[in-house]
Amino acid sequence: MRHTPLALVLCGLALVPAGELRAQSTPPAPKATPAPAPAAAPAAASPAAPALDPKQTMYALGVLLSSPLESFSLAPAELEQVLAGIRDGVLKKSALANPEAYGPRIQELQNTRMTAAATRQKELGKAFIAKAAAAPGATRLASGIVVTPIKAGSGAAPKPSDEVTVHYEGKLVDGTVFDSSLRRGEPATFPLGGVIPCWTEAVQQIKVGGKSRLVCPPETAYGERGSPPRIPGGSTLVFEVELLDIVKAPPAPAAPAAPAAPAAPMKP
Repeated sequence: MRHTPLALVLCGLALVPAGELRAQSTPPAPKATPAPAPAAAPAAASPAAPALDPKQTMYALGVLLSSPLESFSLAPAELEQVLAGIRDGVLKKSALANPEAYGPRIQELQNTRMTAAATRQKELGKAFIAKAAAAPGATRLASGIVVTPIKAGSGAAPKPSDEVTVHYEGKLVDGTVFDSSLRRGEPATFPLGGVIPCWTEAVQQIKVGGKSRLVCPPETAYGERGSPPRIPGGSTLVFEVELLDIVKAPPAPAAPAAPAAPAAPMKP
């Protein structure tokens, strides 16, 4: 299991917007598309920047710097040691002549902590999946995915080659929402063959107009790595998906016409 070294992540905070810090270890997330409507809706205004407040700005800097530390699952005493290192580093008072030499040890610690956290998540997921599979109306697919219809659809079911338009909400097994088209106020459209395996397989079980609950084992979602910071490694994911429409794959371009064969020679 390999991860970006912490030092690189911290340096990268100055180079990328905060919204781009989340790693993607699977195909790209669904692209948002405006909801179909008789007339185009006015574009939503960008959220206003917070009022200038030096204390809150410094606090926000600390919150952003904390993001790459989540994977270490720090105990309170360990957090105090990290804060002491940050304080001494900023004030140029560090007693370490070569802190970079600790890079391999830091990476090893991160890997160990993330592996342990993923193991705990997988154990929680197993119990959750077993309970979901035993619920009335639930179907457990061969891959371990559990599909429970919420509302029956009356239209067609999509194929992996199709694009689909959906409303959805994704949660961890503890109920934490990590993504939601409903909260964004617009559905998402994406190629069904270009997302996590759970969606590619399970959304094919839904007909247009229908809605289902999907319980995705980690091996059909983001796996051991997860998608930090919102999705821990080894997480079982829970989605409610409503299939609004199917956008059929465009036909393949026609092959160029073959040149006409020369006429056969005539008999004398």
